[in-house]
Amino acid sequence: MSEFAPICIYLVISLLVSLIPLGIPFPFSSNTSTYPEKLSAYECGFDPFGDARSRFDIRFYLVSILFIILDPEVTFFFPWAVPLNKIDPFGSWSMMAFLLILTIGFLYEWKRGASDRE
Repeated sequence: MSEFAPICIYLVISLLVSLIPLGIPFPFSSNTSTYPEKLSAYECGFDPFGDARSRFDIRFYLVSILFIILDPEVTFFFPWAVPLNKIDPFGSWSMMAFLLILTIGFLYEWKRGASDRE
């Protein structure tokens, strides 16, 4: 157990360093002095027109999800492409398998019409 003591100390210190700044503002804040103007809706200086909870087109969420899924491959391509002449056949074939899975996902998304604008 003594070999894990530095790790436990590090965890406690990191928790304190992250939680103390989150808790510092609470003793200094007060909700009693809020003005009604601060609680009112603000829309470019005008009274709001329309409902703020209107329906939002799902395609915008789909584009963001596809970006989140298909964008991190750049982080996988970079370490593979930098020492390209030093990679053994296993590394090359594993990257080709990754590219194949990525291409299949892209073709599926393209066939389903997820990126089509209507």
